[in-house]
Amino acid sequence: MKNNKDVRWGIIGCGDVTEVKSGPAYQKTDGFSLAAVMRRDVALLKDYATRHKVEKYYTNAEDLIHDKEIDAVYIATPPDSHKLYGLRVANAGKICCIEKPLAPSYEDSKQLSEAFSNANVPLFVAYYRRSLPRFNRVKSLLEEDKIGRVRHVSWHLNQAANQLDLSRQYNWRTDRTIAPGGYFDDLASHGLDLFAYLLGDYKAVQGVSVNQQELYSALDSVSACWTHENGITGVGSWNFGGYSRQDKVVIYGSEGELEFSIFDDNPILVCNSIDQQKIHVKHPEHVQMHHVQNIRDQIFTGKPHPSNGKTAVHTSWVMDQILRSSLTNNQSF
Repeated sequence: MKNNKDVRWGIIGCGDVTEVKSGPAYQKTDGFSLAAVMRRDVALLKDYATRHKVEKYYTNAEDLIHDKEIDAVYIATPPDSHKLYGLRVANAGKICCIEKPLAPSYEDSKQLSEAFSNANVPLFVAYYRRSLPRFNRVKSLLEEDKIGRVRHVSWHLNQAANQLDLSRQYNWRTDRTIAPGGYFDDLASHGLDLFAYLLGDYKAVQGVSVNQQELYSALDSVSACWTHENGITGVGSWNFGGYSRQDKVVIYGSEGELEFSIFDDNPILVCNSIDQQKIHVKHPEHVQMHHVQNIRDQIFTGKPHPSNGKTAVHTSWVMDQILRSSLTNNQSF
């Protein structure tokens, strides 16, 4: 699609993620407009539409998808409904962006990607770190050989159980039927997807995972090791019942090291034989702004977006490989 007509977007699932992170980006990007939103809770739906000045609102997703005045759909619901809504959008022949992870399983992710490919309709996935200036600065540093030849990547994410976890109240993010890996599904997918973008596709992946705290049905502690197609090795560990907050990635090269965080607002640290640098790159107010602008660029100019169905399916495969042993063995976690 290459034209100068405004693309009118509709959002299915106007929850917290769409308030600041993503929703306003569709309103502020040249050539885009946010024309409709959908949510089952009528009161919350009307409140959202009023505050964000969205003219149309629906309580039924089908009505939004088949609205002739809607050109594209952003699916921002929990992952267990991504396949349901995504297939309907593909069947309607409309452009789509789906929140990450693309789907709870690798097989569902493949079906979604194939549906859009068969319909010859663009599918984007909200792995927005591929578009953020901070992580593209990391990519540039690697391409400029600031740390020499990359040998290894390590990521450790550690955080304490939050009050919702401790209260044992329901949270879809830790419901095994929606997110088998719990917070791992929601959070680790961002970094694992980013590593494919920075270092190349994965070749072999293994993992172990358990439920240590028994606060909810999903897993809460995961470790993994892998290799990339180019021979770079990697390890990761994610624990959601620890003590101190830690979010540290280190990329080890033949001539230096590069350190940054996936979620925390820390500077990029570059250390080599010449000097040590701290590089601060601020995130935009709406963290998905660059991601949405890149969607616009592909639609209007054909410039490929860095996060699409194919790249998201690869990330789903990586997640599946890490969790496979725990899920297929039916462990009582």
